[in-house]
Amino acid sequence: MSLHVQLSPEAQENLRRQRRNSTISSVLVSFLVVASIFLIMGFFFINIQVKETPTIVTYEASTPDENQIEEKKVNTQVQRKPSAPSSSMTKVIAASNSTSPVSIPVPDVDVTTPSMDFGDGEDFGGGWGSAGDFGSGGGFGKIPSTMRKRCDPQDRMRRLKEAGGTEKGEKAVVAALDYLQKTQNADGSWDVKHQAGMTGLALLAYLGHCETPQSKKYGDTVTKALTYLVNTGLKNPQGMITATAGGHGPAYEHGIATYALAEAYTFCSKLNIKFPDLDKVTKKAGDVLMEGQTPVGGWLYGYAKGANGDNSVGFWQIQAMKACKHTGLWKDSDFKKHSKLALEWLEKVQGADGAIGYNSNSTQHPGLTGGGVLAFQMWDEGDHKAVKKGVEWIEKNGKFDPKALNNDRHPSSLYYQYYHMQAMMNYGGKEWDKYNDMVRDPLIAAQAKDGSWNLPCGSHGQATQMHMSTCLATLMLEVYYRFLPSSAK
Repeated sequence: MSLHVQLSPEAQENLRRQRRNSTISSVLVSFLVVASIFLIMGFFFINIQVKETPTIVTYEASTPDENQIEEKKVNTQVQRKPSAPSSSMTKVIAASNSTSPVSIPVPDVDVTTPSMDFGDGEDFGGGWGSAGDFGSGGGFGKIPSTMRKRCDPQDRMRRLKEAGGTEKGEKAVVAALDYLQKTQNADGSWDVKHQAGMTGLALLAYLGHCETPQSKKYGDTVTKALTYLVNTGLKNPQGMITATAGGHGPAYEHGIATYALAEAYTFCSKLNIKFPDLDKVTKKAGDVLMEGQTPVGGWLYGYAKGANGDNSVGFWQIQAMKACKHTGLWKDSDFKKHSKLALEWLEKVQGADGAIGYNSNSTQHPGLTGGGVLAFQMWDEGDHKAVKKGVEWIEKNGKFDPKALNNDRHPSSLYYQYYHMQAMMNYGGKEWDKYNDMVRDPLIAAQAKDGSWNLPCGSHGQATQMHMSTCLATLMLEVYYRFLPSSAK
């Protein structure tokens, strides 16, 4: 017996409806699952394809890289920029295509912020790189080796301390440069008398601290000083750099100004600073200086010829001549005759006690002895017997007491000490230590609150005393790093 069950029509219709609904639901669920999968995959795919835009960070540094050179156009105005701490910067000053035969255009530079061989015979040594890299490469690497040490702030401070200087002395130097900046005349010169010579001294003080037309703090000051000296040379068809009509002044002024111009040209040319007519005026000034040497090897007022020499004038010519040698505007052989004659003259006039005086008479102004010693050291003769004899004289007779300094012929006169300090620093040893201990701290203590010194320093009277003594004292306190010393004795 079989049992058959048959659904009613209503039941069959309900069953079909349930199956249809179930199928639709399954399809919807499947679609939603697939859609979700695609959404998830799309999210990850988009993240992979989208690149993050990098954040641009701008740094503002006080000392730009020397390799980042900004070309400036020349105009005839100098606009002072805000002051900032001294720094080495490399910016090209582009020369104008047309310059006046009388005055030069002043390079427009960003401005706010120091040769010679001492017995080692090396003029151009290893290079410096860009800012912060003083080991090799371009930039300061082309500066003569004896000069470049002044330009690395860290090395400058290291040399300062190793050689017997102090941070207090370095602060005194900066205060003096600030004072000179404030007292510069509108035309770029300094003082009211012998302006070419006084401007040369101030420029040497800035260069001694490696301040050039590029310097952030003192660049305007240096640029204006250079402009004044170059203009002065262009105005004189004979090539003399002097603001004095006659007398003893012109030979002094020309020697000092040529010294400053030659040193400035070395910095500018090696740093690709194109300063209009600087090369022309420097070359002519150096030629005038060397042609003015007397047949016996000395120099006289007015560059007169004769069988004698005024060593006070001559020492500036000898220093300037060495600075000219560094410029590369002459052949090295051009200096051999002149330097040889100059040293032969000084050896001839040195007294038995080691003194080298004003002229052939060593007993007249023997305080100039340091200048004679320095001349031998500068021209690679640091081991000459004249050097040892001169140092012995300075050690025995040298004195420095600013409080007792009452005239320019006093043993403490800064005009004498300017030479003594360089000669003794270069000689080194216990002789230098003794001299440095005698001079350094009293000199710093004698500085006025405004950064100046007002001490007798030469036969120029009150009109130039404060400026001249400020420049000489500054150069004395830069001696620790301004030039490389010699180990020759």
